[in-house]
Amino acid sequence: MENQVGRSSCRRQRVVLFPLPFQGHINPMLQLANILYSNGFSITIIHTNFNSLYTSNYPHFTFRAVLDNDSKDNNLAKLSSKGIGDLLSGIMLLNQCSGESLRQELDQMLIASKQHHEPIVCLITDALWYFTQSVADSLKLPRMVLRTSSLFCVNVYASIPVLEDQGYFNQANSVFDEENIDLGLKNIISPNNERDFKKPEGTELVFDLEERVPEIPVLKVKDISNMRIKGQTDPTAKLLAKMLKQTKASSGIIWNSFKELEEPEFQKICKDFPVPSFLIGPFHKYFPASLSSLLEPDRSFMSWLDHQAPESVLYISFGSAAQLEKQDFMEVVHGLAISKQPFLWVMRPAFVKGSEWIDLLPNWFLDLVGERGHIVKWAPQQEVLAHQATGAFWTHNGWNSTLESICEGVPMICSPFWGDQPLDARYVSDVLKVGVYLENGWGKEEIASAIRRVMVEDEREDFRERARCLKEKVNVSLMKGGSSYESLESLVGYISLL
Repeated sequence: MENQVGRSSCRRQRVVLFPLPFQGHINPMLQLANILYSNGFSITIIHTNFNSLYTSNYPHFTFRAVLDNDSKDNNLAKLSSKGIGDLLSGIMLLNQCSGESLRQELDQMLIASKQHHEPIVCLITDALWYFTQSVADSLKLPRMVLRTSSLFCVNVYASIPVLEDQGYFNQANSVFDEENIDLGLKNIISPNNERDFKKPEGTELVFDLEERVPEIPVLKVKDISNMRIKGQTDPTAKLLAKMLKQTKASSGIIWNSFKELEEPEFQKICKDFPVPSFLIGPFHKYFPASLSSLLEPDRSFMSWLDHQAPESVLYISFGSAAQLEKQDFMEVVHGLAISKQPFLWVMRPAFVKGSEWIDLLPNWFLDLVGERGHIVKWAPQQEVLAHQATGAFWTHNGWNSTLESICEGVPMICSPFWGDQPLDARYVSDVLKVGVYLENGWGKEEIASAIRRVMVEDEREDFRERARCLKEKVNVSLMKGGSSYESLESLVGYISLL
């Protein structure tokens, strides 16, 4: 990209970036760091030792560990639980207890930067690190926010009070009801007040789950239930409310999206958030494939993929954190068998609850599939999606994965798990119309039907044509004069003047 050249010779301003320590948040933050470096800024990445980064892949950055340098402090270790509830609880805990530690670290860095005549002009943090706003304010350091989701998701989250007033959360279950959460964490997020996230008793409105939500017509009632939040007193909703409040208090928001993908959502963000928004994505298109994966990709299948027919392979990956119940896993197995389509399946160790890796796969399935299928623990996703043999992507609809599929013009099968993902899935299927949403769960017949729709039947050409059009819009947005190009130019100028 033309933005990337010619500015590195006069680095006199430093930007400090602070990612949340999870794969889906680390990747876009490091991609943003590369974009800013290529536009003349020096870069410091502050990070936790938990899920520590491969710093050797980024010799042009300065790295500094924060928050969990004390061997006696085990707060970060609690994040390693496999449960979503524990993960969210750990994020809440860190937001509550990390302010003074981070303030001391940043204060030292600010003093050193002045001595080296390279002032720190800006702190950029993940939006979920909402505690960093008060820290930055105390140091008179401008803070910008990187939001790693779609704009659509943020607009839905901002509507939680309205949706609750209308009763849409009455039929929802919370992550914090459905999972066994570490007792120490649970006491911190809701001390002595279990009723905070219990459903109110009494008469409740009951909605048809297939009904559209008038306040947000893109959504069905069941999409709200699938967020696994049940109103403003739910711990997840409290976390999101604090994130939104401190995002509005920041100096600006950086989005890994582009205007043409979410223009109505962008207009709403500009109206509701009183700070500048910069849509400069998709981040990963500025540079070759990411070097920030916390998991080692297996490349042994590439020769197999090279020998498959064009657009014939279904690529399957549900991200770096999701887990599947055994009965749902078996529905996936049967659905793949019925579909008779070639597939490349990324199956992380312990992806299926109670298993180590592929030990639950029945022998009949392995015998039936033979060379038609390939299973790996992790894959270089951007390369797979760009490969000519890849015909569709069965995804959990994390925003990074969704964007990567859009960028390569690959239609999707959508199987979201929680949080942002059901919202992204609905947007992909009902707004962009480049995917099939398996919105009723994991039934084998529905799975096989969805695979045939995007891979075999006449409808596939409609999906592919719309996906190709979106891919072209991505490319235009990144060219000189395009929306993301111009937004990046604005962002660079804005940071320089903070």
